[in-house]
Amino acid sequence: MVRVLVVDDSPMDRRLSGSLLKKRAGMEPVYAENGVEALETIARSMPEIVLTDLQMPEMDGLELVEAIRREHPYLPVILMTAHGSEEIAVQALRRGAASYVAKRNLAAELVNTVENVLAVARLDRREQQLLSCLTATESHFELDNDVAKVPALVGHVEQSLGRMRLCDETGRIQVAVALREALVNAIVHGNLEVSSKLLDEQPSAFSALVERRRAESPYRDRRVVVVARETRTEATYVVRDEGPGFDPRNLPDPTDLANLDKPSGRGLMLIRTFMDEVRHNDKGNEIRMVMKCRSPGAGGEPGEDGG
Repeated sequence: MVRVLVVDDSPMDRRLSGSLLKKRAGMEPVYAENGVEALETIARSMPEIVLTDLQMPEMDGLELVEAIRREHPYLPVILMTAHGSEEIAVQALRRGAASYVAKRNLAAELVNTVENVLAVARLDRREQQLLSCLTATESHFELDNDVAKVPALVGHVEQSLGRMRLCDETGRIQVAVALREALVNAIVHGNLEVSSKLLDEQPSAFSALVERRRAESPYRDRRVVVVARETRTEATYVVRDEGPGFDPRNLPDPTDLANLDKPSGRGLMLIRTFMDEVRHNDKGNEIRMVMKCRSPGAGGEPGEDGG
Protein backbone atom coordinates (compact mmCIF):
# COMPACT_ATOMS: atom_id res chain seq x y z
CA MET A 1 0.00 0.00 0.00
CA VAL A 2 1.13 3.54 -0.80
CA ARG A 3 0.84 5.67 2.34
CA VAL A 4 -0.17 9.24 1.50
CA LEU A 5 0.01 11.73 4.37
CA VAL A 6 -2.82 14.27 3.99
CA VAL A 7 -2.21 17.48 5.97
CA ASP A 8 -5.14 19.88 6.33
CA ASP A 9 -6.77 21.67 9.26
CA SER A 10 -10.21 21.31 7.67
CA PRO A 11 -11.87 17.96 8.55
CA MET A 12 -14.10 18.20 5.50
CA ASP A 13 -11.18 18.77 3.12
CA ARG A 14 -9.21 15.94 4.73
CA ARG A 15 -12.12 13.54 4.20
CA LEU A 16 -12.54 14.68 0.59
CA SER A 17 -8.86 14.15 -0.24
CA GLY A 18 -8.79 10.82 1.57
CA SER A 19 -11.89 9.51 -0.18
CA LEU A 20 -10.47 10.41 -3.58
CA LEU A 21 -7.24 8.56 -2.78
CA LYS A 22 -9.07 5.49 -1.47
CA LYS A 23 -10.88 5.13 -4.79
CA ARG A 24 -7.56 4.21 -6.40
CA ALA A 25 -6.46 0.71 -5.39
CA GLY A 26 -3.26 0.56 -3.38
CA MET A 27 -3.46 4.03 -1.79
CA GLU A 28 -3.83 4.44 1.97
CA PRO A 29 -4.35 7.97 3.32
CA VAL A 30 -3.18 8.95 6.80
CA TYR A 31 -3.96 12.33 8.30
CA ALA A 32 -2.50 15.31 10.17
CA GLU A 33 -4.14 18.63 11.08
CA ASN A 34 -1.08 20.87 10.65
CA GLY A 35 2.65 20.87 9.89
CA VAL A 36 3.75 20.07 13.43
CA GLU A 37 1.54 17.00 13.60
CA ALA A 38 2.66 16.02 10.10
CA LEU A 39 6.33 15.98 11.10
CA GLU A 40 5.49 13.85 14.13
CA THR A 41 3.63 11.42 11.88
CA ILE A 42 6.55 11.26 9.45
CA ALA A 43 8.94 10.55 12.32
CA ARG A 44 6.81 7.63 13.51
CA SER A 45 6.14 6.09 10.09
CA MET A 46 7.50 7.46 6.85
CA PRO A 47 4.86 7.93 4.12
CA GLU A 48 5.74 7.75 0.44
CA ILE A 49 4.32 11.18 -0.32
CA VAL A 50 2.82 14.19 1.49
CA LEU A 51 -0.26 16.10 0.34
CA THR A 52 -0.60 19.38 2.22
CA ASP A 53 -2.81 22.43 2.49
CA LEU A 54 -0.99 25.76 2.63
CA GLN A 55 -2.92 27.82 5.16
CA MET A 56 -2.88 26.06 8.55
CA PRO A 57 -2.27 27.04 12.20
CA GLU A 58 0.94 26.30 14.16
CA MET A 59 2.97 25.39 11.05
CA ASP A 60 1.66 26.24 7.60
CA GLY A 61 2.31 24.43 4.33
CA LEU A 62 5.28 26.58 3.32
CA GLU A 63 7.03 25.91 6.64
CA LEU A 64 6.22 22.22 6.30
CA VAL A 65 7.75 22.07 2.81
CA GLU A 66 10.93 23.69 4.10
CA ALA A 67 11.12 21.32 7.09
CA ILE A 68 10.60 18.22 4.94
CA ARG A 69 13.18 19.33 2.41
CA ARG A 70 15.65 19.89 5.25
CA GLU A 71 14.95 16.69 7.22
CA HIS A 72 13.64 14.29 4.54
CA PRO A 73 14.96 15.53 1.18
CA TYR A 74 13.66 12.54 -0.81
CA LEU A 75 10.07 12.73 0.49
CA PRO A 76 7.96 14.48 -2.19
CA VAL A 77 5.34 17.07 -1.25
CA ILE A 78 2.28 18.09 -3.27
CA LEU A 79 0.45 21.30 -2.44
CA MET A 80 -3.32 21.75 -2.30
CA THR A 81 -3.91 25.36 -3.28
CA ALA A 82 -6.99 27.46 -2.56
CA HIS A 83 -7.91 30.84 -3.96
CA GLY A 84 -5.79 33.49 -2.26
CA SER A 85 -2.81 31.20 -1.57
CA GLU A 86 -1.16 31.52 -4.99
CA GLU A 87 1.82 33.58 -3.79
CA ILE A 88 2.58 31.13 -0.95
CA ALA A 89 2.25 28.23 -3.38
CA VAL A 90 4.85 29.73 -5.71
CA GLN A 91 7.22 30.18 -2.76
CA ALA A 92 6.65 26.57 -1.68
CA LEU A 93 7.35 25.27 -5.18
CA ARG A 94 10.57 27.24 -5.30
CA ARG A 95 11.57 25.85 -1.91
CA GLY A 96 11.09 22.21 -2.71
CA ALA A 97 7.46 21.15 -3.32
CA ALA A 98 7.11 18.72 -6.22
CA SER A 99 3.73 19.78 -7.63
CA TYR A 100 0.35 21.26 -6.77
CA VAL A 101 -3.37 20.71 -7.26
CA ALA A 102 -6.00 23.44 -7.00
CA LYS A 103 -8.58 22.47 -4.38
CA ARG A 104 -11.39 23.20 -6.82
CA ASN A 105 -9.90 20.54 -9.17
CA LEU A 106 -9.16 17.81 -6.62
CA ALA A 107 -11.68 15.34 -8.03
CA ALA A 108 -10.26 15.59 -11.55
CA GLU A 109 -6.53 15.96 -10.86
CA LEU A 110 -5.53 14.74 -7.39
CA VAL A 111 -4.96 11.01 -7.98
CA ASN A 112 -3.14 11.47 -11.31
CA THR A 113 -0.88 14.13 -9.80
CA VAL A 114 -0.01 11.89 -6.85
CA GLU A 115 0.75 8.94 -9.16
CA ASN A 116 2.90 11.03 -11.51
CA VAL A 117 4.99 12.49 -8.68
CA LEU A 118 5.37 9.06 -7.06
CA ALA A 119 6.67 7.58 -10.32
CA VAL A 120 9.40 10.22 -10.55
CA ALA A 121 10.25 10.01 -6.83
CA ARG A 122 10.63 6.24 -6.93
CA LEU A 123 13.07 6.46 -9.83
CA ASP A 124 15.05 9.10 -7.94
CA ARG A 125 15.14 6.98 -4.76
CA ARG A 126 16.34 3.93 -6.71
CA GLU A 127 19.05 6.01 -8.31
CA GLN A 128 20.12 7.33 -4.91
CA GLN A 129 20.27 3.78 -3.55
CA LEU A 130 22.43 2.77 -6.49
CA LEU A 131 24.67 5.81 -6.12
CA SER A 132 25.24 4.91 -2.47
CA CYS A 133 27.06 1.83 -3.83
CA LEU A 134 29.24 3.89 -6.17
CA THR A 135 32.86 3.95 -4.97
CA ALA A 136 34.74 5.52 -7.89
CA THR A 137 34.24 7.08 -11.30
CA GLU A 138 36.81 7.77 -13.99
CA SER A 139 36.33 9.65 -17.26
CA HIS A 140 38.76 10.27 -20.13
CA PHE A 141 38.36 13.11 -22.61
CA GLU A 142 40.24 14.40 -25.63
CA LEU A 143 39.48 18.01 -26.60
CA ASP A 144 40.44 20.08 -29.60
CA ASN A 145 41.38 23.73 -29.12
CA ASP A 146 37.86 25.12 -28.98
CA VAL A 147 37.43 26.88 -25.63
CA ALA A 148 33.66 26.86 -26.18
CA LYS A 149 33.63 23.13 -25.38
CA VAL A 150 35.11 23.62 -21.93
CA PRO A 151 31.85 24.45 -20.07
CA ALA A 152 30.22 21.13 -21.05
CA LEU A 153 33.15 19.12 -19.70
CA VAL A 154 33.22 21.18 -16.52
CA GLY A 155 29.48 20.59 -16.08
CA HIS A 156 30.03 16.83 -16.36
CA VAL A 157 32.63 17.02 -13.60
CA GLU A 158 30.28 18.99 -11.36
CA GLN A 159 27.64 16.28 -11.76
CA SER A 160 30.15 13.57 -10.87
CA LEU A 161 31.16 15.47 -7.74
CA GLY A 162 27.51 15.68 -6.76
CA ARG A 163 27.02 11.94 -7.22
CA MET A 164 30.05 11.13 -5.06
CA ARG A 165 29.03 13.75 -2.44
CA LEU A 166 32.60 14.92 -2.08
CA CYS A 167 31.70 18.54 -1.37
CA ASP A 168 28.88 21.03 -1.11
CA GLU A 169 27.71 23.42 -3.82
CA THR A 170 30.47 25.92 -3.02
CA GLY A 171 33.10 23.21 -3.37
CA ARG A 172 31.69 22.09 -6.72
CA ILE A 173 31.84 25.63 -8.03
CA GLN A 174 35.43 26.02 -6.86
CA VAL A 175 36.50 22.77 -8.53
CA ALA A 176 34.69 23.84 -11.70
CA VAL A 177 36.52 27.17 -11.75
CA ALA A 178 39.90 25.51 -11.17
CA LEU A 179 39.32 22.92 -13.90
CA ARG A 180 38.17 25.56 -16.35
CA GLU A 181 41.31 27.59 -15.76
CA ALA A 182 43.51 24.53 -16.26
CA LEU A 183 41.74 23.63 -19.50
CA VAL A 184 41.97 27.14 -20.92
CA ASN A 185 45.65 27.30 -19.99
CA ALA A 186 46.28 23.96 -21.72
CA ILE A 187 44.55 25.11 -24.90
CA VAL A 188 45.79 28.69 -25.12
CA HIS A 189 49.24 28.60 -23.53
CA GLY A 190 50.02 24.92 -24.13
CA ASN A 191 48.71 23.84 -27.51
CA LEU A 192 48.48 27.26 -29.18
CA GLU A 193 51.65 28.61 -27.51
CA VAL A 194 50.19 32.06 -26.95
CA SER A 195 52.21 33.78 -24.26
CA SER A 196 50.55 35.05 -21.11
CA LYS A 197 52.78 38.14 -21.33
CA LEU A 198 50.84 39.20 -24.42
CA LEU A 199 47.64 39.04 -22.37
CA ASP A 200 49.13 41.50 -19.88
CA GLU A 201 50.38 43.88 -22.55
CA GLN A 202 47.93 43.65 -25.50
CA PRO A 203 44.69 41.82 -24.73
CA SER A 204 43.21 42.39 -28.21
CA ALA A 205 46.33 41.06 -29.92
CA PHE A 206 46.24 38.08 -27.56
CA SER A 207 42.70 37.15 -28.62
CA ALA A 208 43.50 37.60 -32.31
CA LEU A 209 46.54 35.33 -32.10
CA VAL A 210 44.52 32.63 -30.33
CA GLU A 211 41.96 32.59 -33.14
CA ARG A 212 44.59 32.57 -35.87
CA ARG A 213 46.59 29.71 -34.41
CA ARG A 214 43.49 27.55 -33.99
CA ALA A 215 43.52 27.27 -37.80
CA GLU A 216 47.29 27.00 -38.30
CA SER A 217 49.56 23.96 -38.30
CA PRO A 218 50.97 22.50 -36.07
CA TYR A 219 48.76 24.12 -33.41
CA ARG A 220 45.39 23.05 -34.84
CA ASP A 221 46.24 19.34 -34.66
CA ARG A 222 47.13 19.31 -30.98
CA ARG A 223 44.73 17.94 -28.39
CA VAL A 224 44.12 18.31 -24.65
CA VAL A 225 43.78 15.04 -22.73
CA VAL A 226 41.76 15.12 -19.51
CA VAL A 227 41.41 12.38 -16.91
CA ALA A 228 38.87 12.93 -14.14
CA ARG A 229 38.67 10.46 -11.26
CA GLU A 230 36.45 10.73 -8.19
CA THR A 231 36.41 8.38 -5.22
CA ARG A 232 34.72 8.63 -1.83
CA THR A 233 37.77 10.41 -0.41
CA GLU A 234 39.13 12.66 -3.16
CA ALA A 235 38.86 13.88 -6.73
CA THR A 236 41.84 13.97 -9.08
CA TYR A 237 42.00 15.84 -12.37
CA VAL A 238 44.86 15.54 -14.83
CA VAL A 239 45.04 17.96 -17.79
CA ARG A 240 47.75 17.41 -20.40
CA ASP A 241 48.40 19.36 -23.60
CA GLU A 242 50.59 18.50 -26.60
CA GLY A 243 52.58 21.70 -26.64
CA PRO A 244 56.33 22.04 -25.97
CA GLY A 245 55.79 22.63 -22.26
CA PHE A 246 57.75 24.90 -19.94
CA ASP A 247 59.94 24.75 -16.86
CA PRO A 248 57.53 24.74 -13.89
CA ARG A 249 60.33 26.01 -11.66
CA ASN A 250 60.17 29.33 -13.49
CA LEU A 251 56.50 29.92 -12.73
CA PRO A 252 55.93 33.21 -10.88
CA ASP A 253 54.25 32.89 -7.52
CA PRO A 254 50.60 33.81 -8.24
CA THR A 255 49.98 34.59 -4.57
CA ASP A 256 52.74 37.21 -4.55
CA LEU A 257 51.02 40.58 -4.07
CA ALA A 258 53.00 41.95 -6.98
CA ASN A 259 51.36 39.41 -9.30
CA LEU A 260 47.79 39.44 -8.06
CA ASP A 261 46.56 42.13 -10.45
CA LYS A 262 48.11 40.55 -13.55
CA PRO A 263 45.60 38.74 -15.81
CA SER A 264 48.19 36.10 -16.66
CA GLY A 265 48.48 34.88 -13.07
CA ARG A 266 44.80 34.76 -12.20
CA GLY A 267 44.16 31.20 -13.40
CA LEU A 268 46.98 29.57 -11.47
CA MET A 269 46.15 31.60 -8.38
CA LEU A 270 42.57 30.27 -8.46
CA ILE A 271 43.73 26.70 -9.06
CA ARG A 272 46.14 26.75 -6.15
CA THR A 273 43.58 28.40 -3.88
CA PHE A 274 40.73 26.02 -4.63
CA MET A 275 42.54 22.69 -4.94
CA ASP A 276 44.29 20.86 -2.10
CA GLU A 277 47.22 19.63 -4.21
CA VAL A 278 48.62 21.02 -7.48
CA ARG A 279 51.59 19.53 -9.34
CA HIS A 280 53.10 19.95 -12.81
CA ASN A 281 55.15 17.27 -14.57
CA ASP A 282 58.79 17.95 -15.41
CA LYS A 283 58.02 18.85 -19.02
CA GLY A 284 55.43 21.39 -17.91
CA ASN A 285 52.65 20.19 -20.23
CA GLU A 286 50.61 18.43 -17.55
CA ILE A 287 48.93 19.62 -14.36
CA ARG A 288 47.54 17.30 -11.70
CA MET A 289 44.97 18.74 -9.28
CA VAL A 290 43.56 16.99 -6.21
CA MET A 291 40.62 17.97 -4.02
CA LYS A 292 40.15 16.09 -0.76
CA CYS A 293 36.68 15.21 0.53
CA ARG A 294 34.95 18.24 2.06
CA SER A 295 31.62 16.62 3.01
CA PRO A 296 31.61 15.29 6.61
CA GLY A 297 29.39 12.29 5.86
CA ALA A 298 30.83 11.31 2.49
CA GLY A 299 34.18 9.70 3.24
CA GLY A 300 34.96 6.14 2.20
CA GLU A 301 36.94 3.43 3.95
CA PRO A 302 40.34 4.42 5.40
CA GLY A 303 43.13 3.73 2.99
CA GLU A 304 40.86 3.72 -0.06
CA ASP A 305 42.81 4.50 -3.19
CA GLY A 306 42.33 8.13 -4.18
CA GLY A 307 44.35 8.45 -7.27
